[in-house]
Amino acid sequence: MSASRPRTTGGIPPKPDGLSLTRWWWVRHAPVREDEGLIYGQKDLNCDCSDTVVFNAVARILPRDAVWYASNLKRTHQTAAAIWAAGFPAPATMVHERAFAEQDLGEWQGRNRAAFFASRPAAIASYWFAPAEERAPGGESFADLSARVCAAIDRLNVIHRGRDIVVSSHGGPIKAAIAHALGLPASGGFAFTIDNCSVTRLDHLHGADHSGWRVPMINQQPWIADPSHAAMHQPAGPEAASPGKIG
Repeated sequence: MSASRPRTTGGIPPKPDGLSLTRWWWVRHAPVREDEGLIYGQKDLNCDCSDTVVFNAVARILPRDAVWYASNLKRTHQTAAAIWAAGFPAPATMVHERAFAEQDLGEWQGRNRAAFFASRPAAIASYWFAPAEERAPGGESFADLSARVCAAIDRLNVIHRGRDIVVSSHGGPIKAAIAHALGLPASGGFAFTIDNCSVTRLDHLHGADHSGWRVPMINQQPWIADPSHAAMHQPAGPEAASPGKIG
């Protein structure tokens, strides 16, 4: 290989000269066990951070010199704390950003999850509660969620240009962020599965007269490198693919 030829890593081309690269590392919070089969949305429930293998693996792939954000809901704070407990150097601060909270499901929150989905028509390729434009009574639509998430991303891309940004968040905001990066409507995010503790990386490149996104990874689960642990996390049956565990 010529010494002057730029090298690539993992199929990702190097950053062109004259562009700033802002890397977003989205981590979905750990599983919620105390929901009792009920829809929780923005209810402030705890999550289960007991799986040290998972958090050790996540801690190994996140960048050390990063700006940290989380939603205002404690399950994202607990998840971040579990990553730090796994040996990751804790940041000096972590901003609690309400724009990165899960969808406010209004009057749907507290309803039995299985009964709710049984009462609604099946939607092909949509792992969510309702079509993107349908607003939950007393709450918001997924399109509403997408608007607030995208506005915050655009704002923080300016504030933290050229930095790494780690966000401990929820399935809905991460789906919205992916759709934003790909130039899709809000509903486009529904096509993506985002598992608990998974890592999604979205890179924003900015130049003097243009900017754009590239997508290195979605729903990465670094713990699957351990085959015995991966087997423990395989879906137990069709119900494991249910859209109900959202938050």
